[in-house]
Amino acid sequence: MTDVYVAARSTSVFVDRSDRGKLVIFGTDRASYLQGLLTNDIAALSPGEGCYAAYLTPQGRMAADMLVLDLGEELLLDVHSSATSWLVDRLREFVFTEEVTVEDRTSMWSAVGVHGPGSARAVSTVVRSGETADTGRSAELSRLAEYHHLAGRFRGVDVVIARSDEIGEFGFIIYLKSDAVAELRAALLDTGVSEIDPSTFDVLRVEGGRPEFPADLDEETIPLEAGIEDRAISMTKGCYVGQEVIVRILHRGKGRVGRRFVGLLFDPDMVAPPVGAEITRGDKHEKVGAVTSAVWSPSLQRPIALGYVKRELSEPGTEFRVVDADRRWSAVVAERPFLASSDASSR
Repeated sequence: MTDVYVAARSTSVFVDRSDRGKLVIFGTDRASYLQGLLTNDIAALSPGEGCYAAYLTPQGRMAADMLVLDLGEELLLDVHSSATSWLVDRLREFVFTEEVTVEDRTSMWSAVGVHGPGSARAVSTVVRSGETADTGRSAELSRLAEYHHLAGRFRGVDVVIARSDEIGEFGFIIYLKSDAVAELRAALLDTGVSEIDPSTFDVLRVEGGRPEFPADLDEETIPLEAGIEDRAISMTKGCYVGQEVIVRILHRGKGRVGRRFVGLLFDPDMVAPPVGAEITRGDKHEKVGAVTSAVWSPSLQRPIALGYVKRELSEPGTEFRVVDADRRWSAVVAERPFLASSDASSR
């Protein structure tokens, strides 16, 4: 168990998230325009608020997921790098008479995630170590709802600090201009916050049980299969791309889908299976699903994975055999998240 992993679960760590796309939507029709495209209720957002949302295909499958932040005069969309160019083109394609402009500011803005039960204190210390701002109070940050955010300044640079618990622990994403990110990282290191690499971040995310685009969410995935509807889909708003499929499943199908996103536990003496390994049942190893993310958990001291299985086999305790070529793993469905989050309120 590495020191940085222990820090993530006990104090705080940071990770560079600058590779993610940052799109800005502005113009008087920006909210109503996105309201007709994305799954969540964008029109209901007020400045300082945000939400998690998806852009679906007309068939109701995942084309992209994103954080949407209402910055007051503009909306910020934080998206996976693989979807950035496609989403820019798609959002511009449907602008006709609307007062809307779509800008790709990925190269201009960077993002740093700060995660762990002590992340509010770490962020407020760093912001306060530069120029005092309203965001420089740990208690205020701790009270933020997920996806809500505060604006402030770090050493003369405007920043946006958004609550984001993407590893299953209390955390934030700090957005700022790219030419200031090196100074921010140095300031975090100076205050004793360790940096983690993407592979460690992925271990923490899988332990937290959250699906990630496009590893666990792709164009074959219906959001209801992944169980993200509570975070990503408004059940009261008007039309959006792919809504007919979602409504049909919810109302005619009573929410039943063919497969479900689950967590899997493996024997401690095994290595993690590869992504794409088949999840099987029975003596004939009938394929009933596939692994989408897999890691070794330092806390549980065993491999764990995320993946999809047939709906009727998704209950905790259900046993499987995972198969990849001539290798075999015994697996059992586990509750997600694999680890309970730490209490951030006292740190």
